[in-house]
Amino acid sequence: MFNLLKTAVLMAAITALFMALGRLIGGHTGMVVALLLAAGMNFFSYWFSADMVLRMVNAREVDAGSAPQFHRLVADLAARAGLPMPRVYLIEDEAPNAFATGRNPENAAVAATTGLLRALTERELRGVMAHELAHVQHRDILISTVSATMAGAISMLANIALLFGGRDDEGRPVNPIAGLLVMLLAPLAASLIQMAISRAREFEADRGGAEISGDPRALASALQKIERLAQGLPLEAAQAHPEVAQMMIMNPLSGAGLAGLFATHPSTGERVARLLAMAGR
Repeated sequence: MFNLLKTAVLMAAITALFMALGRLIGGHTGMVVALLLAAGMNFFSYWFSADMVLRMVNAREVDAGSAPQFHRLVADLAARAGLPMPRVYLIEDEAPNAFATGRNPENAAVAATTGLLRALTERELRGVMAHELAHVQHRDILISTVSATMAGAISMLANIALLFGGRDDEGRPVNPIAGLLVMLLAPLAASLIQMAISRAREFEADRGGAEISGDPRALASALQKIERLAQGLPLEAAQAHPEVAQMMIMNPLSGAGLAGLFATHPSTGERVARLLAMAGR
């Protein structure tokens, strides 16, 4: 419940930041135009983001004939979760990882790398795919898409503001120092909020996935194994398209930077500790 509330607060914060930047650029009119632009971008993301992401990572759809064991495993977990059967994809890559996408449970897809299937036991793989189905169940992908789109739009507006300057409701230039600070800091703040949303959703998906599979220890073991095997083995598609990193069960990018503040995922140690505590209960 806390993570759900945290996500709602963060989404409100990124929306308010977007409105403030629009107002800085063109007063009340600028704010309205900015919101209309964001609505258009979110509409496009809502309808087309799933197929775009799957193409970015070169995922291929599989069925009961081409990947019988993996397809059957996902079907069993979907039934346990009371979800429609999602489309199932494989990504030809040795880096172990997985993600879910789609605007709602009726239009969802789950994908895993071939490296993940080779690295994990069946129990561990069930834990990972249950985690991804929990994302579908919680409609996290829609939240992630909206937050990513808003963060991108804020960066775009900040660039426009740097080029043309800010105006108040009467069209007069705003304080140049204050305007410059907002223009520079707004994209950074939006990115931090987006990452905080991603971290909150991962904890919820861990909890939900453990409930779906009925095996928190298996997911904990899988997370530890993925982290260990993924070191020095970045997912090539994510390197080319970093925007998909927040969707993965484990951050697929090399070079983490300032670990805690700029991380798209919680630390594996904290995730494992929560799952083991859940198993103990």
